[in-house]
Amino acid sequence: MLLSLFGAVESGVIYAIMALGVYLSFRVLDFPDLTVDGSFVTGGAVAAISIINGIPPAVATLMGAGAGFLAGCITGIIHTKGKINALLSGILMMIALYSINLRIMGQPTLSLLNESSLFKQLQSVWAATGLDAFFNGILTSMGAERVPSTWVIVFVMIFVTLFIKFLTDFFLKTEIGLALRATGDNQRMIRSLSANTDVLIIVGVGISNALVALSGALIAQHGSVANVNMGIGMIVIGLASVIIGEALFGKRTIAIATIAVIGGAVVYRIVVTLALRVDFLETGDMKLITAILVILALVTPKIMQAQKEKKRRLKKRAELKVEDV
Repeated sequence: MLLSLFGAVESGVIYAIMALGVYLSFRVLDFPDLTVDGSFVTGGAVAAISIINGIPPAVATLMGAGAGFLAGCITGIIHTKGKINALLSGILMMIALYSINLRIMGQPTLSLLNESSLFKQLQSVWAATGLDAFFNGILTSMGAERVPSTWVIVFVMIFVTLFIKFLTDFFLKTEIGLALRATGDNQRMIRSLSANTDVLIIVGVGISNALVALSGALIAQHGSVANVNMGIGMIVIGLASVIIGEALFGKRTIAIATIAVIGGAVVYRIVVTLALRVDFLETGDMKLITAILVILALVTPKIMQAQKEKKRRLKKRAELKVEDV
């Protein structure tokens, strides 16, 4: 159980970067971007093929993010310049990326088991610190029988994800970021103020997919494999993370909303991990579990709000009766 939960947190923090990208497009820009399922794979494919061809893993990871940015920009161009519906633009780009990703990889699956990935390099440096033995010793003293093989991934990814979160917060408070938020709120209004909404949408969707592709590049190195189908359902997972995070932690400010998205991604992975341990559920039921989680996250706050409103009305009605007496 401990190792399963640890693995859920570890992968959840990496997927949180993808969820931040989905948050930018769906919540900030109000752009239903389905490019995510394709750009996630693009990030992993570019990073994997680059590493195999001898490019340093850190550079390869950034190249993957850059490829995602380019894919997002093309989606934005199709929508703004081609005057094609936002949802359809994302679908078209997602379909196109499937073939492009196959071209990049040259085959459906690329293995990184024998390659020097970013996480393997970090583990070799981390091993010399002796921190794994320290943390595992604490767990062993608490009665844990099985302990994680390394702690470096979870610590480094928490740092990286939080850094991206604070960078996102800062960006959304800049002049361009505020214009981006205004475009998502009321595109006609911001256009009347002479803002170029087309450029804002292209850049916003590009940044969103850059984060998604960065997550894909890291997931490919984390699992030591890049697969052309690894992005299927990513948009649903991203939305689930955003919705669950907002339901649990709120969304009053940008800073709270972004940390909620990260928390939502981790909670989502933990819940799925625990659900899959139930006897009658199988790995193939993960999409069903995701759908149920999203439905619960959407319906529960509304039910709670309705209950509060009902109590408020009853209280007001009781006060009015007392006044009449």
